[in-house]
Amino acid sequence: MSRLALAPLPLAGLFRVQRQPLVDERGFFARLFCADELAGAGWTGAVAQINQSYTALKGTVRGMHYQKPPHAEMKLVSCVRGEVWDVAVDLRQGSPTFLHWHAEHLSADNGHALLIPPGFAHGFQALSDHAELLYCHSAAYAPAAEAGLHPADPRLAIAWPLPLGPISPRDAGQSALTEEFEGVRL
Repeated sequence: MSRLALAPLPLAGLFRVQRQPLVDERGFFARLFCADELAGAGWTGAVAQINQSYTALKGTVRGMHYQKPPHAEMKLVSCVRGEVWDVAVDLRQGSPTFLHWHAEHLSADNGHALLIPPGFAHGFQALSDHAELLYCHSAAYAPAAEAGLHPADPRLAIAWPLPLGPISPRDAGQSALTEEFEGVRL
């Protein structure tokens, strides 16, 4: 029986993943990752890295991060405490949805996750204090391949649901996209 239900989203390759927990009087058991169940959505190979983030304050923004080829990665992002507004931006060169973004409300209560394909930037805004995310990555972090977008870039026009709270110096230092930005060639 499938424990992860996949729903395609408006940007090709982006999926909402709904965990199907087993619930009884003791609580629940939920599958967070299954390569076989995610293969139909493009996951290939093993999980190369699992990361956890904790965000203390509601309104905080983290992102928008991505890795350049050949280290581009697929991510499965799950909220295990609190709630976030999770955003993915299509950076794929030649994509019909190039520079379009899509956001999903992820929470510990709703059991949704976001499966983000290679060639997308990712970030989120905490909708609660004490939000925790788990990330499964298809590729290990490569510092020389890291890149990012400014979360308030006017060219992206991401409609953050709350006023932008704390942003790291690294994220705040990202330049706005120029007309010369052609995207990520996978």
